Amino acid sequence: MAPRPLRDPSPGRIIPHMGNLSEGRHTDEHPSAIVARGLVVRRGPNEVLHGLDLDVPSGQLVGLLGPSGSGKSTLMRAIVGVQLVESGTITVLGMPAGDPSLRHRVGYVTQAPSVYADLTVEENLKYFASVLGTDSDSVARAIEAVDLTRYAKTRVSRLSGGETSRVSLAVALVGEPEVLVLDEPTVGLDPVLRRDLWALFARLAADARTVLVSSHVMDEATRCDRLLLLRNGDLLADVTLPELFERTGADDADQAFLTLVERTEVAR
Repeated sequence: MAPRPLRDPSPGRIIPHMGNLSEGRHTDEHPSAIVARGLVVRRGPNEVLHGLDLDVPSGQLVGLLGPSGSGKSTLMRAIVGVQLVESGTITVLGMPAGDPSLRHRVGYVTQAPSVYADLTVEENLKYFASVLGTDSDSVARAIEAVDLTRYAKTRVSRLSGGETSRVSLAVALVGEPEVLVLDEPTVGLDPVLRRDLWALFARLAADARTVLVSSHVMDEATRCDRLLLLRNGDLLADVTLPELFERTGADDADQAFLTLVERTEVAR
């Protein structure tokens, strides 16, 4: 069964007034790896992010979910320090986003594969390892982590779309980052590949990494430790899935999102 894309019932901007839906985010057990306060991002004449406050706890698999055009990619670009921020602050591992000291500590996977098709999997990883200055053992570890050992000597041009996505993930892992930022890594993949990638993300989080994964498919909320729900540049909620169900009275993630939208529109 194909995953359901997140439905957005109306195009207008909303301002969240969800009370305690975003409370209790930071704990001693899971201190925040990413913190944004009053984050405003403008692209051209349009304000894309409207004063976001959010916390991404360390060592968890966190889903950044919202319809296409909600600002997910812009937020991720701000987190990795390649997006100009108009106002507010955003820190990663206690440092300003984009600080040179984070180069080896943060891995970023864009929607489009960022690897060389004419090189083998291993050659790609060796090149990026040399750029990052990591040891040669990191290449084998990254290839093994994404289950591509048998394709190590294969040119990327001969791999499937899902396998190529895993090469991009391996590139992000070669520096052994503490934070992984993954922009729509499962889009367009078949159910088996989606399942395998989400299992890999869970293993990475279990290894004390912080994994932030964006998606416009609300069904993928069930695979996350925590959820950031974004719509039209506003944060609707920062919750766990059980909290979301409890507070909305919904019995599936898609309906829970629609309930949040309806409540915020009433509260405007």
